[in-house]
Amino acid sequence: MNIEYKDIHDFKKEDLQDLFLSVEWSSGHYPEKLVGLICAMDDGIMTAYVHYLLIRPEYQHMGIGKKLVEMMKEAYKDYLRVVLVAYNEELGFYESCGFEKAKDSSPMFITELWT
Repeated sequence: MNIEYKDIHDFKKEDLQDLFLSVEWSSGHYPEKLVGLICAMDDGIMTAYVHYLLIRPEYQHMGIGKKLVEMMKEAYKDYLRVVLVAYNEELGFYESCGFEKAKDSSPMFITELWT
């Protein structure tokens, strides 16, 4: 299988729909050729925040996620840090990509601010 990696920012709604739905994200109400996506945001100089990494289930365990993380790490290699919040079941994956669990901090959330 030949997998092509791209750093692009121009997505059509249809380009994301199938991927998001494949991992049961409700935001998938967004093609068969898109099998993975990593999304990060940065402050322009010091810190990058990884929002999510999605890989279609039938393409998981093929190294695609690790490759996307490596591409993201290369893009932010001159930054002080890259931050992500992972679910407990994802910790092993991200540790294998070089991330460490913070010993002195905890993630905090507001999820129902506008209810």
